[in-house]
Amino acid sequence: MQAVHASSQMSAVRGPKSLAGAREDQPVVIVIDDDDLVRTMLHSLLRSVGFATRCYGSPQEALHAPAPDVPGCIVLDVRMPQMSGFELRERLKERGWHIPIIFMTGHGDIPMSVKAMKQGAIDFLPKPFRDQDMIDAVATAISRAREHWDDREQHAVLQQRWQKLTPREREVLQGVTRGLLNKQIAAELGLAEITVKLHRASMLRKMGVRTVPDLVRSWTALQSRTLAS
Repeated sequence: MQAVHASSQMSAVRGPKSLAGAREDQPVVIVIDDDDLVRTMLHSLLRSVGFATRCYGSPQEALHAPAPDVPGCIVLDVRMPQMSGFELRERLKERGWHIPIIFMTGHGDIPMSVKAMKQGAIDFLPKPFRDQDMIDAVATAISRAREHWDDREQHAVLQQRWQKLTPREREVLQGVTRGLLNKQIAAELGLAEITVKLHRASMLRKMGVRTVPDLVRSWTALQSRTLAS
């Protein structure tokens, strides 16, 4: 078993390079803990059940690392020198690391657990924890990350399709999603009904949908994600 090096010498350990049949889009678990033994244990445990890992021995190492380009989660120690896990979590968010987090600590209490949950943690595990508890928490976090990743990719596709629409097609789209008939849209825009029909057919094709309900779902998804960001 390959041991994880001490923090001063350690670079991120990337499971996909050493796991047979690993995919380029394989989710990654990022372990951040200043305890060498904990990092080594988690690296081995998570790899044993098929997860790729990157391990960092200090908050500074994590802050200098690139954000993952695949779905993933962070397993983060709360108490570390120079910077707490809670502070590191905020710093990572500022750098674009919007991924699920599992906090762990050897000196936890109820207020700390409440704080972790308020910060959106998937779980808060006291050390020592059962292997199965960590595996279950990571599986839940990865599932959440995949949902977010899929949603983000869907939004990117919808945004690209929206950008291809002409200004007039966008006006027709908004009329259709408001439930207006072609003749009502034509009257509102001062166009001939046949012109609206042509714009509507082109708009539906560019948006990659065939029916009005599909268009409404796509438009709603696009708007909700844009407003949320």
